[in-house]
Amino acid sequence: MKILYLGDVVGRAGRAAISDRLPGLRDHLKLDFVVVNGENATSGMGLSGAHAKTILDAGADVITLGDHAFDQKDMLSFIETEPRIIRPINFSKSAPGRGAAVFEATRGRKVLVTQVLGQVFMKRPFEDPFHNMDQVLSRHPRGGQVNASLVDIHCEATSEKMAMGHFCDGRASMVVGSHTHVPTADAMILPGNTAFQSDAGMCGDYNSVIGMQKDEPLRRFVTGMPKNRFEPAKGEATLCGLLVETDDMTGAAKSVSMFRDGGVLQATP
Repeated sequence: MKILYLGDVVGRAGRAAISDRLPGLRDHLKLDFVVVNGENATSGMGLSGAHAKTILDAGADVITLGDHAFDQKDMLSFIETEPRIIRPINFSKSAPGRGAAVFEATRGRKVLVTQVLGQVFMKRPFEDPFHNMDQVLSRHPRGGQVNASLVDIHCEATSEKMAMGHFCDGRASMVVGSHTHVPTADAMILPGNTAFQSDAGMCGDYNSVIGMQKDEPLRRFVTGMPKNRFEPAKGEATLCGLLVETDDMTGAAKSVSMFRDGGVLQATP
């Protein structure tokens, strides 16, 4: 099946691009399943219930979150009513919602979607991502009860993301990084036929500093002093992600390519 993962949606520009383009992309690319990381979709910090509905209505099958999962307080309750939203499995034992679930793709095929937070350079220590991921993948072997499995590794360090890719190699169909908003040029199929990319990038305005209007980040870097809040950039967004085709019987990745559409990064698969 064809699975498209889209990186962190940032602000109104990212939401608008998802709403405008995802329905056509599903048809044009003949996509079977779409996962969108939405943790920065509301004002660049978190995801509201209303904006989650916007992304789902546009054609996302599942939304993943991240370390900003509950910055918008209504998500604490909304996630309990919307099973298509996945928060990190190691966020907190008391966190609402689920960190892994099996969903139905086209023709009744089953897809596991899970997300985990890394530990390196993150603001607070989360539970061991490798132990948590091992438990999830052991319960859902690739090519067993699921036709494909997608792991969203949400963290800062590319080394930790690559380590997770190799840790999951042969057990997940695809491992894709999120959080840093910059697409990496290392899309590949690992020896165990797991598709991997260190970071899918963001769905937002790239004439920015990782999706934010440039003035305030530049001021802080130059002077070391904050003045205003970060605000999402409002120009035309580029949709960035990873496109993977999998084998239905084994869950192995057959092909992988970086995905970019629109905005200032004019590259398509």
